[in-house]
Amino acid sequence: MTKIENHKQDLFALFEVYCKSSDAQKIKDYIVSNSNLPSPRANLELAKAFADLIQDYSKNESEKVWGLCSELIKIFAEEAPTNDPQEFLPFCGAYGIGAIGSVSPQYFEQALSTLKMLANDFRWRMREAVCFGLQRMMRKRSHDVLKRLETWIGDGSLLQLRAVIAAVADPPLLKNKQLATIALRLHKRIINSLHHLKERKFEDFRTLKKALGFTLSVVVCEIPETGFKFMHELVNSTDPDIRWIVTDNLKKNRLIKDFPEQVELLKKQL
Repeated sequence: MTKIENHKQDLFALFEVYCKSSDAQKIKDYIVSNSNLPSPRANLELAKAFADLIQDYSKNESEKVWGLCSELIKIFAEEAPTNDPQEFLPFCGAYGIGAIGSVSPQYFEQALSTLKMLANDFRWRMREAVCFGLQRMMRKRSHDVLKRLETWIGDGSLLQLRAVIAAVADPPLLKNKQLATIALRLHKRIINSLHHLKERKFEDFRTLKKALGFTLSVVVCEIPETGFKFMHELVNSTDPDIRWIVTDNLKKNRLIKDFPEQVELLKKQL
């Protein structure tokens, strides 16, 4: 069996106990002891196995698994700082929230609002979990999720904007050209909004800018004609941060390998 299958087998027995007793301690212990933290890479196979089971159980035990994930995401940074094994509990909880929202209509809106709130977490690993949760939802209800994400641009924080672009920069999702076009539109709106942003010294801005430095190229790869047209517009910007975003994307092998001529032309214009 694969690592994911092994974890699902172990977790299944623990989920059965939880659904009968509402005692999540054994699930928590298993997640913490197998988290691979502290290390540069957490146990993403375990996280996926957890989300897969949460999604399966959502069909008949949605209230139970929502309660479990809600309990996990309430483990805050004071108790579970970055790279601490305990941090993997809210990570899996956020991933699971997305899994529930992907298949349970009654939790769809609540899942999105919860992930939006969690996107403001200053722990980078938690922000990645939000991204995984949103992508899980998009694989089931792509247009509905993208429509909601567009509203985040109007009222969201910088970290919530970062969640939008990171979530839509998902190659399997972008194979659908219609969805790729929407993803590019979201990038356009967010990048163009930077023109009006005066305060750029905070870490939240640097986090958003760094993400834009690679997510745009992921989208452009799937719809190169309109994608490169937008990048040519950005090259003419007088905003140094926007020009940095273009420069950083042009360093990505995904563009250099498949579109060398377009990349060289843009480089000459910078």
